[in-house]
Order: sequence, then C-alpha cells, then structure tokens
Amino acid sequence: HPLASLRARRRNRVPVIPLTPDMSDPCALRRGELCEQGGAGGAAGYAATISAPHMHAFCLQLLCDHLVPGAHVLDVGSGSGYLTAVMGHMVGAEGHVVGIDHISQLVEQSKKDMRANAVTASLMDAGAVEVMVGDGREGLPSAAPYDAIHVGAASPEVPEGLVAQLAPGGRMVVPVGEQGQMQCMTVVDKRVDGTIATHKSIAVTYVPLTSRRHQLNTAWWVN
Repeated sequence: HPLASLRARRRNRVPVIPLTPDMSDPCALRRGELCEQGGAGGAAGYAATISAPHMHAFCLQLLCDHLVPGAHVLDVGSGSGYLTAVMGHMVGAEGHVVGIDHISQLVEQSKKDMRANAVTASLMDAGAVEVMVGDGREGLPSAAPYDAIHVGAASPEVPEGLVAQLAPGGRMVVPVGEQGQMQCMTVVDKRVDGTIATHKSIAVTYVPLTSRRHQLNTAWWVN
C-alpha cells in the first residue's frame, strides 16, 4: 500500500500525515476539511478535481525523499490545497511550499479551508506555505529552484519549463499524456550535474494541464 510504503521510507524524521488521522488530535490534517469528497476523488468545482486518496499517497511516496525539512516545493494545480498543506507539514517552518492554481475562487477557498488546521495555519502565517493565482504551466520562476514539484494535471509532454525550475538533485512528478486517454505518472529527476533522468511509473487518468479559459469552458464542468 502506498501509504504504508511512505511510512517505511520516511527519512530525517519526516512526519507522515495519515489520510485517516486521529480525529481527537486537534493538529490532524483532515482531508474532509479541504474537500467535500473527503475519502474519494471527485469534482472540486470550476472543472477541477481532487485526486483520490491513494493517488495523493502515491505522489507523496514518489516525492518523500525530497520533502524533507527545509525543502522548497511547488504544487502545480493546487486545487483544494490538501496536498499543498500535507507537503507543508512535511517540510516544516524552515521549508517553503507554494501552491499555484489559475482559478482564483479555488485559491481563495483553499486558503480558507487550510486555515481550519492549526499547524497549517501557523505555517501560512510564517510564510512557509502559500497559495497563489497563476498559470501553473509556467511554474513560478521567482521562487525557483525547487527540490520537489508536484503537477496535479496531465501535460501532453514533460513540461520543460517546469524541469528548468528543478534544483539539482530535485524531482518532479507529472502525469503525461493526452486528454481523454490513459496517461502515465512520470518521474523526472534532475541530477546534481544538471542532466535529466525520466522514468514512467503507473497508468493514470487526470484532467488536462490547460489554460483557465479552456478549463472553465470544459463541457463536463459541474460546480
């Protein structure tokens, strides 16, 4: 199970944020606080979706060795803000996680929902976790380089603009493939010498990494 593997592989005392947390813990990061679906994937509004819990866990597994205290992270297509918040807990106050989404309403709602968790709220107040409006396809060069980049929507090909924003030794996970077809979760590693290694992981189906206009005009949007 991806989450069990994530626990087994954690390093440098990186905390694991369980997807089914102890509800008595006031600092537990509850997925249901950031999305109505809670335990399942589904529509998040504005033709955006939130990934199923096992996909969040799988992406964290792929990135966990790079989500260490002090790491700099970019979450492209942050949507509900759940994964942005989890990664913030993992890198801590000495790190920096930026979520970026081109739907301003989602950004504002995610900020509000993220503050329902005391630890996340303190990280946001400290500037360690932030969410902003922008075109994730372009990344955020002003805060680069990043030790880890998570892309929450499918790109037709590996986005070279985001690869350029990886730090040496950094890793990006991104679904690659055409809209409406089976895609592949792809892992992109930038070696210390700057060369790139890419390998394919599992088959997935994600919404496309696209423009704001195209997303809002998508026929299957149900708010």
